[in-house]
Amino acid sequence: MAKSSKNRKKPASPPNAKEAPRSAFPTRYAIYAVAVLAAAGAIYGIVNGQQDASDFEALAANGQGGLKRVQSFPNEGRTHMPAGSQINYGTNPPTSGPHYIHWVDPGFYETPKGRSNLVHSLEHGMVVIFYDQPDEAVVDRLKEWTGLFNGPWSGIVSVRKTGLGEKLILTAWRRMLRLDRLEPAVAAAFIDAYRGRGPENPVR
Repeated sequence: MAKSSKNRKKPASPPNAKEAPRSAFPTRYAIYAVAVLAAAGAIYGIVNGQQDASDFEALAANGQGGLKRVQSFPNEGRTHMPAGSQINYGTNPPTSGPHYIHWVDPGFYETPKGRSNLVHSLEHGMVVIFYDQPDEAVVDRLKEWTGLFNGPWSGIVSVRKTGLGEKLILTAWRRMLRLDRLEPAVAAAFIDAYRGRGPENPVR
């Protein structure tokens, strides 16, 4: 009698048999989606950065009248000194003079930095903004500006200086502006006037 087909065993696949390739479409679509999102993010960053720069320029234009309050000081020199050397300055904070060979890069810093390193930053054309305990909106503004201008010869250094409270001091090479509290238009005008115009390598 013939055996029932129900009892027949399905032949096993050969040991080296390859499975049928799975569809590549899901992976391909995921790659496309990531690429599209990355491109969209890059475009948004460019457009947003251009808008921020445009807003800053408008703000600086409105604050031009405040530049008459900027103090100018004699050039105290540009000699590079070994770290740890005793250096005396004619102003506090200093706006020129001998300084250490290392500078402070552009950025927002929550701790004080050495004044002789900051003078080197001024020589490079950076604007150094000293703050202490401003309100959160001022901190956000300083972070926005330091992010907007971060070039090695034209950036902004925002650094804490204890004892100022809400006051701010903006410095550039041989220039200083003291503010009892942040005046965005006047501060922007100062930054625009002196950023990138240090004696070592003027770029503006």
